Amino acid sequence: MPPESVSLPAAAAVAKPTDAAERTKARARAVRKRALLVNSARLVVLALFLGLWEWFSRAGIIDAFNFSMPSQVWDQIRTWVMHGTAQGSLAEQIWTTLQEALYGWVIGVAAGVLLGIALGRVRFLADVFGPYVKILNAMPRIVLAPIFLIWFGLGPASKVASAVVLVFFPVFFNAFQGAREVDRNLVANARILGASNRQVTFQVVIPSATSWIFTSLHVSFGFALIGAIVGEYIGATKGLGLMVSTAQGTFNSAGVYAAMVILAVVALIAEGLLTFLEKRLFRWKPADSGAR
Repeated sequence: MPPESVSLPAAAAVAKPTDAAERTKARARAVRKRALLVNSARLVVLALFLGLWEWFSRAGIIDAFNFSMPSQVWDQIRTWVMHGTAQGSLAEQIWTTLQEALYGWVIGVAAGVLLGIALGRVRFLADVFGPYVKILNAMPRIVLAPIFLIWFGLGPASKVASAVVLVFFPVFFNAFQGAREVDRNLVANARILGASNRQVTFQVVIPSATSWIFTSLHVSFGFALIGAIVGEYIGATKGLGLMVSTAQGTFNSAGVYAAMVILAVVALIAEGLLTFLEKRLFRWKPADSGAR
């Protein structure tokens, strides 16, 4: 056999991994390029919005007293950072609200997951408690905040309770749906292998429902912040909600917007942490190929 007849297949075998590596690098470059483009577009949109807002206020197109302007909002945030607020340091207010939201989020998530899985697994419980859950879900839960204030006072407990009722329902319904959507073949195979109801629940149902549960966590933490803020707005001694209420009471529109900006930053950081945790836990999931 001539030597060149052996070298051609060998060259092809070497070329295939090289081509695959080049395609992988090209995809990585395309992903980085798109991320840069998206982030740049976001910054442009934000800059245009803030610039137009500032210009409209200075030109008198909108009332600066009611709508304030970005420069005044920035000055208010800087004043709070350097000199504190009327209720204490800014860090203390942020931590108070964040702590209330975290407590409410943890309790609401735990209750929602436990009851959602339980009702999703046990049909009798779903039939008995289903109508009550639907009735409670139909109630405007924000109006419960004054009731919690009467029950628990001005302390953190009333804010935590407000956060719990807002967090519970989205987590409950996702956990319930996740338990109902488990592949029946997996459950049947587990039972054939001798798994008990407890083993099926913990080794098949809960892992299968985890994706559903994590989907609700992103939304539910925002609800926890809303519950804490609303509770503080109605009555509190510390927190971002009290800062909003105080700024509104003194017609300080810049203070209202500044507190909203701080709250948005806290929510974005929490969302980033949840996204990072989800990616770490679900590294086996394929990336969304439908994004363009």
